[in-house]
Amino acid sequence: MKAQDRHIDQMCSYATPAEAGSNEAAKALDASVSGDHYIIANPIYDIVFKKLMENHRVARFFIETMIEQPVENVTVAAQDSTYYKIPSTVDGKELTPEQLAKIEGVLSIIRYDFVATIRTPDGHKKVLIEIQKAKNADCIKRFREYLGEKYQREDIVEIDGKQVKKRLPIITIYLLGYNLQEAEAVVIHVSRRYKDVLGKRELEVKSDFIECLTHDSYVVQLRRIEGKCGNRLEKMLSVFEQNDFRDEKRILKNYNKDIEDIPDIRKMVEILQIVGASPEMRKEIEVEWRSNELLENFFRNIKKIEQFKLELAQKELAIIQKDQTIADKDQAIADQAQAIADQAQALAQKNIDTVLNAKKEGVPIEMIIKITGLTHEEVEKIIKLNV
Repeated sequence: MKAQDRHIDQMCSYATPAEAGSNEAAKALDASVSGDHYIIANPIYDIVFKKLMENHRVARFFIETMIEQPVENVTVAAQDSTYYKIPSTVDGKELTPEQLAKIEGVLSIIRYDFVATIRTPDGHKKVLIEIQKAKNADCIKRFREYLGEKYQREDIVEIDGKQVKKRLPIITIYLLGYNLQEAEAVVIHVSRRYKDVLGKRELEVKSDFIECLTHDSYVVQLRRIEGKCGNRLEKMLSVFEQNDFRDEKRILKNYNKDIEDIPDIRKMVEILQIVGASPEMRKEIEVEWRSNELLENFFRNIKKIEQFKLELAQKELAIIQKDQTIADKDQAIADQAQAIADQAQALAQKNIDTVLNAKKEGVPIEMIIKITGLTHEEVEKIIKLNV
């Protein structure tokens, strides 16, 4: 084992009960077994997942199982693992300086970079494994920003017996602590295929140029894991299943799957047992839990305010539309009244013209009254006013 690999193992070198003897690790493991199940820390928390990834054996097993390719070796590419950045928007809306101040340092994406040597049918190749874990949906921009940095990374590879610097192909693994609305699959693999567009055929070749400018991705929806244990990947993911918790904060949970046939999963469970049994670690997890609660409440309140504003705007619009409807009805009544008035005026003018023409022709007043339907007084008045 290389010195760097030994260093990584020592960062989180949890012993098995047989290895631990009577030390504190063994006591913690013994205390974290209850009946037919283990009591483990919830790995959806960043600080807990970090403990898993700090263990070289677990990191290698996790990567190998996720990408379903044999991994010969894994080394840590960067020690800084947590990326803090304040989001400037929520649901596409700019946050105010006061809102930004409230969430400063709370929102995080935990990230790990590994250089893995993968065994392929064409030989061994080095790839950069980019693992990013996020709890909140407002993370796409930061995923892209950090991935852009990784495309610039170079590593030493051997070509024709010579050590040369070269940009490595990238494989990304995204662990989401929230659900994608458009896809229910627990694990989604976005793979690349080379296709001759004009020739309508798939190409079997691989190009360094293409490999270094595109990448495969794996997306894991942690909250959709159901604890199935049909294959190795399902058994590994069952550790992340979000149920059977022992506390309201979901820090500790029971784990009752049969893992004896896969020692690497047993190692994962042992690490999670140690973390869960440590009062100091539980305090750190609780700090993360409180930060998550603060952040979720913050975003929840923003959404409530936005929803209230939307509902208020809709009510105001409804009032405006109602007022407009009333105004339209009033206008219709006024138009109808005007039409009646105009009609009455036209009829009155017609009667005047009839009376005057009849008088001019010498028609007796009694006959004019019968023709127009006017009273004697009305006929007399018209004649008198127009003499």
